[in-house]
Amino acid sequence: MEFVKIRRERAVDAVYDALRQAIVSCSMKPGERLNVEELAGKMGVSLTPVRGAIQQLATEGLVEVRPRSGTFVASLTPQDLDETFKLRSALECLAAEEAIERIQPEQLARLHELLKSLKRKVTNEAERRAHEQGNSEFHQIFIDASGNQRLADMYHALNAHIKIVRIHAGESGWPLRLQEEQAEHEAIVAALEARDAAALTAALRKHIYRAKDAMIAVIRAAE
Repeated sequence: MEFVKIRRERAVDAVYDALRQAIVSCSMKPGERLNVEELAGKMGVSLTPVRGAIQQLATEGLVEVRPRSGTFVASLTPQDLDETFKLRSALECLAAEEAIERIQPEQLARLHELLKSLKRKVTNEAERRAHEQGNSEFHQIFIDASGNQRLADMYHALNAHIKIVRIHAGESGWPLRLQEEQAEHEAIVAALEARDAAALTAALRKHIYRAKDAMIAVIRAAE
């Protein structure tokens, strides 16, 4: 019985991971209705793990369960994004303060590698996706270096919403902001190496809020 229980838990985790990835990558679009029976059939599982996974996704705000209507992939409003970025800024600044004393030499070396790679020109969608992946890794290093697992879990949940908007919105003016982003990244790393907590959190906050304003503008333009 214990073995069966473990397998059920793994089934929920597997379904959750698959659905979350589909939502974050926008394979499942914002506003799309989720059919529990259809999803269970496609994944070869019972209804129970699908429902469990949907409950987890609803807790993260990635799906909406509407009474008498069904379950839908969540859509983000400008207010949702504003609140998400403010929380992200608070978490990342806290992580950065802790990372000043905890960051490892290999993590710092990786930040410098990313600074170089993120300076490359972006000329097509594949290069844009690679750039976004590098940008996400840049910020994740601060989260990992903090050594705070609860903070990392909260950041992981918030970041899913931001990834959805980045992929779904496809900002047309995005390449024009690369130079500004690069300068912000360099200021962040310089403050980290100087062990200047005030400068580090100020640089991070400026960087995150600038991205917030740009993405909210994209959402409003698409409305």
